[in-house]
Amino acid sequence: MNKKCYRVLALVLAVILVGSAGYLIWKNLDYQRGGQENDAAAAIAAVPSLPEVPPAEEAEVREIPEELLDILADVDLGALREINSEVVGWIAIPGTEISYPVLQGEDNSYYLNHTWNRVQSAVGSVFLECRCAPDLTDFNTILYGHRMKNGTMFGRLRDYNKEDFWRQHPVVYLVTDENVYAYDIYAAFESGVTEIIYRLDLTDAVEKRKMIAFALSRSAIDTGITPTAEDQVVTLSTCTGRGHATRWVVQGVLRDRIPREA
Repeated sequence: MNKKCYRVLALVLAVILVGSAGYLIWKNLDYQRGGQENDAAAAIAAVPSLPEVPPAEEAEVREIPEELLDILADVDLGALREINSEVVGWIAIPGTEISYPVLQGEDNSYYLNHTWNRVQSAVGSVFLECRCAPDLTDFNTILYGHRMKNGTMFGRLRDYNKEDFWRQHPVVYLVTDENVYAYDIYAAFESGVTEIIYRLDLTDAVEKRKMIAFALSRSAIDTGITPTAEDQVVTLSTCTGRGHATRWVVQGVLRDRIPREA
């Protein structure tokens, strides 16, 4: 190889190196910006750090701690909605990074790369399936969020493959204008994107039981909780990091619906 070829190769490698470094810097800045937007949401909605729920093994009836209920009941969704009318609620799993506004767009694409206040970012938002009822009255309410490597957004859901983590974080809370909802987590598993848990037309009790059985049979954890066809469930869905064919799913069953004071 002559000197000219060496110079061309060195130049190409230098361009690749600079481009890669620039991309990493941009990506980190984008993640920081997304985190700052979510911090701003918590400040606007008056959501402080959340007290943890008693571990599952220590409480047969997992009552909501009064301090936590007071915080969730006071979430100011109206203040967030003044900035973005598509804010429909707040999701929280105490003891994790998951404490975010919930969005619902006209499709399931926009909030993949936009924050709650419509700033473009790869961090995206936690958002409700566009076909689900925003008042959480469906048999299966589905929420999506990115699996961030730093544990933000739905990144910590991957830790529900360990029962110890579930015991420390056994409840998902959703806040709407009317109620605070508490869901006991009963299953965590990997699923194909076309499986029954993503169907929203399950009105027959037999098919509902099939969906529940599907989740329990694949769950990485044994919680001892078995929903019925008369229950309502929440499905938290995130990516696995292994392509688009499968998702990591955490499901909870509704235990409490506490009205918020008008």
